[in-house]
Amino acid sequence: MGGDGNSAYGHRTFTRSRSHFDDRITADGRDGWPVQAGRYRLVVSRACPWASRAVISRRLLGLEDALSLAVADPVQDDRSWRFTLDPDGRDPVLGIRFLSEAYDRRETGYPGGVSVPAIVDVPSGRLVTNDYQRITLDLATEWTALHRPGAPDLYPAARRAEIDEVMADVYEDVNNGVYRAGFATRQREYEEACAAVFRRLEVIGERLSRQRYLVGDTLTEADIRLFTTLVRFDAVYHGHFKCNRWKLAEHPVLWAYARDLFQTPGFGDTVDFDHIKRHYYQVHTGINPTGIVPLGPDLGGWLTEHHRAELGGRPFGDGTPPGPVPPGERVAPRGRPA
Repeated sequence: MGGDGNSAYGHRTFTRSRSHFDDRITADGRDGWPVQAGRYRLVVSRACPWASRAVISRRLLGLEDALSLAVADPVQDDRSWRFTLDPDGRDPVLGIRFLSEAYDRRETGYPGGVSVPAIVDVPSGRLVTNDYQRITLDLATEWTALHRPGAPDLYPAARRAEIDEVMADVYEDVNNGVYRAGFATRQREYEEACAAVFRRLEVIGERLSRQRYLVGDTLTEADIRLFTTLVRFDAVYHGHFKCNRWKLAEHPVLWAYARDLFQTPGFGDTVDFDHIKRHYYQVHTGINPTGIVPLGPDLGGWLTEHHRAELGGRPFGDGTPPGPVPPGERVAPRGRPA
């Protein structure tokens, strides 16, 4: 999610920037960035759905000790994502005040703005990658030597073609579709994007009425990518982005599916609703000029019974759930359901 031009949203046609820095961190280090415990730092915002994918994947795979985590303030300023949540306003590992400093050490005059998730090389302080589509796939497939015992296979080789197909549709109409609707500048543009969001959600709902997870009987990358949009739906996309044909909580299948994932270790324990709401409503001044953050919706429903286990499935396959959230990474109480 970019850090520049937020006030322009709602005043110009929305186009998602491609990741400019697409180097990969791999087991063989073919791009010059070998997988190495402690060498890299993952920079995220808990507000951002694209960054939240990486937070969930890192936790499910047990990479907390191998890949450190920096959490940016959900409210940016014109210098990009900032580390004002940390003492003295500096990231304690990278020593920088703004993520843009790591970008500048890599390249000056780069296109596309400053976005998260981003992985930074700690020794040099240089950005390695901001390729939000690839980062989680590589965490699942290239970082296997550093996975925890019992880590799930989030991108199983035998299912990759189906996972890729499902993720492509989810990305086009749902993950990115809510943004096209929310930042539309013309009525027809908005209506087409909004209609596509709900058409795809209905198709996904029908699929999930027959099976617990999107692909196969275990959690995969596809579920992570859908979850990060669904968990934000009623809190921000329904009102802020005008995706209001119905609420997630009004769709029995999708609401049960989302609650099932939320209550699965590694998903809901990474979600900060306070960060989510403050970012969207306070940063996107082009479509919410007052910056007022709404009080609702009631978040208590996220912890109610979902009955999805009746469909079978094994969340972690032959693996096990992740352990407790590290103390320094726990979400503040105000960001959680009551």
